[in-house]
Amino acid sequence: MAATGYEKQGAAYYVTTPIYYVNDAPHLGHAYTTVAGDVLTRWHRQRGEKVWYLTGTDEHGQKIMRTAETHGVTPQEWCDKLVSEAWKPLWEHLDIANDDFIRTTEKRHTDRVKEFVQDLYDKGEIYKGGYEGPYCVGCEEYKLPGDLIDGEGEYAGQKLCPIHKKPVELLKEENYFFKLSEYGPKLLELYESNPGFIQPESARNEVVNFVKQGLQDLSISRSTFDWGVKVPWDEKHVIYVWIDALLNYATAVGYNENPEKFASTFPANVHLVGKDILRFHAIIWPAMLMANGLPVPGRVAANGWLMVGGEKMSKSNLTGIKPQDLTSHFGVDAYRWYFLRAISFGQDGSFSWEDFSVRYTSELANDYGNLASRVAAMVGKYFGGSLPEATAAGEAERAVQEGLAKAVAEADRKIGDEIDFQGGILAVFDFVKQVNGYLTEQEPWKVAKDTSPEGQARLATILYTAAEALRGVAVLLNPVMPRTSQALWDSLGAEAALGALAEQRVQDAGTWGLLPAGATVTKGAVLFPRLEEKKDQ
Repeated sequence: MAATGYEKQGAAYYVTTPIYYVNDAPHLGHAYTTVAGDVLTRWHRQRGEKVWYLTGTDEHGQKIMRTAETHGVTPQEWCDKLVSEAWKPLWEHLDIANDDFIRTTEKRHTDRVKEFVQDLYDKGEIYKGGYEGPYCVGCEEYKLPGDLIDGEGEYAGQKLCPIHKKPVELLKEENYFFKLSEYGPKLLELYESNPGFIQPESARNEVVNFVKQGLQDLSISRSTFDWGVKVPWDEKHVIYVWIDALLNYATAVGYNENPEKFASTFPANVHLVGKDILRFHAIIWPAMLMANGLPVPGRVAANGWLMVGGEKMSKSNLTGIKPQDLTSHFGVDAYRWYFLRAISFGQDGSFSWEDFSVRYTSELANDYGNLASRVAAMVGKYFGGSLPEATAAGEAERAVQEGLAKAVAEADRKIGDEIDFQGGILAVFDFVKQVNGYLTEQEPWKVAKDTSPEGQARLATILYTAAEALRGVAVLLNPVMPRTSQALWDSLGAEAALGALAEQRVQDAGTWGLLPAGATVTKGAVLFPRLEEKKDQ
């Protein structure tokens, strides 16, 4: 049993998002986690690694059943409609390059869930018992009395779920239980032997303290409704939706179906989750795997909440905002960039239209987009669009070379290893600022007036240095902003000279001099149009 440690030889870098409830259309919070996973996996692909990126939808449980009933359709009809009309189209719109999309109503999933749970039952890890306690349908979870908050206003005198701010229901039913209480010591051993298993550290501390208080056995079936996977040895029960949901990480990569695929992919290197579902992933999921003799994941990385007006963004508290509301104004690439740049991954972060506008104008339009436009325009004006050769490099150029090497190393470590998107993006944009400063100091528009061979050599060197710097930036920002990175790559003539952008290795992006003299540089469309020039839709 691989209760601690983590090894997959010659295997895929496997990243998952949570599978999302399809009780409504996706909002910014869902998109935040999914874009983060996309950037992380694109980064590892650009390292030259084999990658597997999984997302999907969680379609069982009482919450889905009740939502479907209110809309006058069956749960399956409701799920089919939401997946086809809302979830999959949004991921396509945001350029999410997932390798698979798992739905928990698919036979490839439900059959394997039954087998996994049957194995646990056969091993004596599951027993029958009764349970009574406060239950939140929104969370699909029994709550501890200490977790609840007192209601006010219309809910005065009632106990509320602290996440959904709605009254809990008192449920009493006969269920099957998983012996979770026996796995406390093994989980604590896991956390101690692998301190990076849960990130950020605040999340790790919360989980460790919770487990140290002692775990209760987990109810893993429901008998009060029937929308779910049937318990194989007792079909009066359905499997608890969270047990069903967590198993998608195994069923989607061939558990009990495709041994070769499973061995080369499972377990996940990184589970990206919202902090409100951290305990399921950092406690219940590894305990289930230990119980069935399977290896535990490499890391569970919990992102914070997106806040609007101080409230966690969700449909239930009416602060849900559609991603399309923002992409129609700022563009898809800016949207992908903003949330990872503005918010430290793992911490709560506040969104505001004003902050997005300020950062877009300052960093994307002024710093980055303007740099790309100026360099292309000057190569066109002074050298007819043919990238000149650098023959007069000095200390200023060496500083830019060193700046690029530093940006590559830092961004690769931050994003690829530490899952610190903000830190990695800032490293790249610090370099962009450095290149802007270099041009300001070197004043190529003034050097161009010196028509001597020395003057022209100097001008050529300045513009080559700026263009080569942008070549490195295009590679580094490709996982974050693929559309604009491709546009810059094309503008630099790099596709013809160096090949496809996706084939450029991020760890080699700091190698100086890759963009050859003679490359055809063209001034394309502005990468980030001024917001006043964009029309709201």
